[in-house]
Amino acid sequence: MWELGALIGLIVFLSASTLGAEELPLTHNVPIPDFQNRTEHAKPYNFDAPPEGMFRRIVLAEGFDEELGFQRTHEIVPVRPTEQFLAGTKPVFIVFELHQHYQSFQVFGRCYPEPETGAAGQPIVAEDAMYIALEDQTGYLTLLPTEGRWKPGRYKVEIHAGEQVNDMSLMGTMRFTVSAPPDPPVPAKPR
Repeated sequence: MWELGALIGLIVFLSASTLGAEELPLTHNVPIPDFQNRTEHAKPYNFDAPPEGMFRRIVLAEGFDEELGFQRTHEIVPVRPTEQFLAGTKPVFIVFELHQHYQSFQVFGRCYPEPETGAAGQPIVAEDAMYIALEDQTGYLTLLPTEGRWKPGRYKVEIHAGEQVNDMSLMGTMRFTVSAPPDPPVPAKPR
């Protein structure tokens, strides 16, 4: 008698579990775009804007300072962040902070004059690279003009990351303006 009760209980248990499985709707031959990575929800990446992704923060500055971080790491911080610089021989700095990364790489900066309408193939006027070690969270690039002086005008800097500069390593673009220095004041005539 006990064996018969156990057998009936087992049959009821198995039939209940199969009923639950039959209620789940299964779809056959559904195209992948219908349920995965829908393009209407994806924001396109703009390579003509400041870099995002691995960069937590990236700014142009007149200088940088090195501070000791709370984890006793050396942190590079911008001094006088700006996008407006005076013509002359002073370097332009790009200071950045990175998200956590799991391998070393290089960050490259290539500076070109902003092209005029219809102009193409502008020469590189400044470039720099920095090796980022595994423990580095901040860094900087120093842009010195190859001709010795910054000329007034608009400039763009392509930011690349990886082992070398190529079409696939472009992360974004920074822009800055170099303006002519103000005219020196004219001394007043004595009376």
